[in-house]
Amino acid sequence: MSPQGWYIFHLMLMQRKSAFSRRGPDLVTEELVAVLTKKSSFEFKQLFDMVHEQLRARNAASGGEEMLRLRAYEKLQNLVSRGMVKKTGKKYKGLASLAKALTPDPVHVPAAK
Repeated sequence: MSPQGWYIFHLMLMQRKSAFSRRGPDLVTEELVAVLTKKSSFEFKQLFDMVHEQLRARNAASGGEEMLRLRAYEKLQNLVSRGMVKKTGKKYKGLASLAKALTPDPVHVPAAK
């Protein structure tokens, strides 16, 4: 492949990669938010059991329980780092800003000249 061809291919990959960031929240995040909006704190095991039960009820728990547990933990840590969930010791509690987790981030579109 020529250097120009490689550059075009690389740009195409970058465009595909950026398209995924525009998706809205997934089902795991929706269920995490639904559980964490309750007024109590949860340890991860208890939180995951509730999320897993809800996903199974929606017939959306695919890919195996361990993979789902990893995805849920990753999503939960993302919410913690964004300041929407407070972690105290081993317990997690949703904050008021958690409702924003279900709205997709605004997409920046450059203005036309």
